Amino acid sequence: MGGKITALVVQKRNKERVNVYLDGEFAFGLALIEAIKLQKGQQLDNADIERLKALDEIEVAHEHALNYLSYRPRSVEEVRRNLRQSKKKFSETTVETVIERLERSGLLDEAAFARYWVENRSQFKPRSARALRYELRQKGVSDPAIQAAMEDLDEETEAYRAAQSRMHRYAQADEETFRKRLGDFLSRRGFSYSIVRTVLDQLWEEKNAQYEPAPNNINLDGEVT
Repeated sequence: MGGKITALVVQKRNKERVNVYLDGEFAFGLALIEAIKLQKGQQLDNADIERLKALDEIEVAHEHALNYLSYRPRSVEEVRRNLRQSKKKFSETTVETVIERLERSGLLDEAAFARYWVENRSQFKPRSARALRYELRQKGVSDPAIQAAMEDLDEETEAYRAAQSRMHRYAQADEETFRKRLGDFLSRRGFSYSIVRTVLDQLWEEKNAQYEPAPNNINLDGEVT
């Protein structure tokens, strides 16, 4: 399969890739970053070609991973699984090489990802430490990184914020309905019975204070009679 490079042509649809022609015939595609190291007239043997294809696979996998990371931060294991499941069928060597490359560049950081996940949940969907721990383990994050990320987590505060965001739905509800609906909601978020009870006691008092009906027996001087 070896031969002499007769042309190096930048692809029309992707300017970052080059078509390599050997002895006048298309041989393979190559990332521009690798193709610029070649020149017309250069002789390639089979070993050269296999080496170039392996390097190209790494570049393709790296671009694939960068695209995956562009939507939101990912855990190391999420990226690894995504690469392994790609239709391009990257080799295990390529997958691990890309993971190491991303870690060196700071684009993959397990501790930073764990902190991001906890902070994001706290801001938009507060939940218990148990639920957060489960989610992060599912994403392949190590226990030390999880523990560090949740070091300052206050579950009672998280439960209060979660329930408060739904409190308006039950402005006219009786106490039984109020406690049942919000209690079930907090339980689904993984909060313990004791925390749920404490938070519901506080919110029930706040609800009564906020929605307490105004007195309707007021005289002309503004005094309640």
